[in-house]
Amino acid sequence: MSQTQLETGTKWLATAGLRPTRQRLTLATLLVGDGNHRHVTAESLFEAAKDGGDSVSLATVYNTLRAFCDAGLLQEVTVDGSRSYFDTNTRDHPHFFWEDEARLTDAPSDQLVIARLPDAPEGAEIASVDVVIRLRKKA
Repeated sequence: MSQTQLETGTKWLATAGLRPTRQRLTLATLLVGDGNHRHVTAESLFEAAKDGGDSVSLATVYNTLRAFCDAGLLQEVTVDGSRSYFDTNTRDHPHFFWEDEARLTDAPSDQLVIARLPDAPEGAEIASVDVVIRLRKKA
């Protein structure tokens, strides 16, 4: 990791008031150090840390991703009941899920039109709308 990447990760944590522990800084730098948005699973982030020679347990990765979500640094995108992706782009936007590759990418927001949502049940309000468009290669 370069000094610039470490500084980017440190600033990212500071924006949410999170203390830059060694584990947080390692994962933050992997997530945002190069300035690009990305979609990761806990397992893919764990592998990236391990490949980089960093000692972080998978449980720590899960706990840190949850802390980043709670702090508003990441958006969790649930693709099915058993798989979550974590997105560094926290703006509301749709996603493509590439089923053949188990990969999540951003979909163009300007092409999405939601004309009407159903009324929320009594005593509830709509907090957000998540759009995941599943794709597969044509046969």
